[in-house]
Amino acid sequence: MKKLAEEIKSGQLKQIYILYGEEAYLRNQYKEKLKKALLDGGDAMNLHCFEGKDAKAGEIIDLAETMPFLAQRRVIVLENSGLFARGGEELAGYLEAPSDTAYFVFVESTVDKRSKLYKTAASKGRAIEFKAQDEATLKRWIMGFLKRENKNITERDLNLFLDKTGSDMENIRGELEKLLCYCMERDVITAQDIEAVCIKQVTGQIFDMVSAVAERRQQAAMALYYDLLSLKEPPMRILFLIVRQFNLLLQVKELKNKGLDANAIGEKTGLAGFIARKYVAQAAKFREADLRQALADCVEAEEAVKTGRMNDIMSVELLIVKYSAA
Repeated sequence: MKKLAEEIKSGQLKQIYILYGEEAYLRNQYKEKLKKALLDGGDAMNLHCFEGKDAKAGEIIDLAETMPFLAQRRVIVLENSGLFARGGEELAGYLEAPSDTAYFVFVESTVDKRSKLYKTAASKGRAIEFKAQDEATLKRWIMGFLKRENKNITERDLNLFLDKTGSDMENIRGELEKLLCYCMERDVITAQDIEAVCIKQVTGQIFDMVSAVAERRQQAAMALYYDLLSLKEPPMRILFLIVRQFNLLLQVKELKNKGLDANAIGEKTGLAGFIARKYVAQAAKFREADLRQALADCVEAEEAVKTGRMNDIMSVELLIVKYSAA
């Protein structure tokens, strides 16, 4: 990411860029910076943006072979094309020797590094992965954001804010803007402000629900489940997130048993460090065998719904009741 920033600043730009990774906010920020730098004040008619899987390799190649209008570059941006998973061979062949005036920016949440398109594009240009940022980086970013708005926050309340928002920078940005509007007349953002304005993410509510299950607080677990239903979360999506949670806990427990600390576990599982520490603490409340059985029961609950043996709300409810029983 540092090299990319330097290239944008200096104007020494590659002909092909791949921006990928789970941190969508940073991907989008650098996509916009690259578009501006590559156009270099030129006419916007030299910019072509494709989103989704409808982009055809032949159409893209034809554009690339067309001379730009009163400019040095024709810029082609492909976002969420899926070409790095399948179907990118024709475009990969073209990128072996593209027109000197054609510049490409690929923006994807995930890529298959084994694909011909990735190997070709990365060898001819630059591939940059945007990972979930660690706790220290997120805190510096938040504090910088607040400082520009002449706002302050304590370390304790900053931790509360991150607990609400998770590590997704797009979500953090949105919640910060809500807080700034709410605290417009005051210099300090408090815990009361955060509780009043910020919405806990669904994954965070699932985490709390599984915590209640682990601690055998059945009433609290059920209350959280009903809260999610009242927010119009489909029961099968809740089940999917419960499966994800148990699966992560199992991974964390296995890695912890191998002697890894929270930071190393975070790197292995893709969790930010401060979130990984929470998962380590939660995983300690379960036996490994119980987590494996819980995953098996989740599969059975889904099958019961799909075969019509049970309705979706009841299926998830029984699962929560079973594992939160005293």
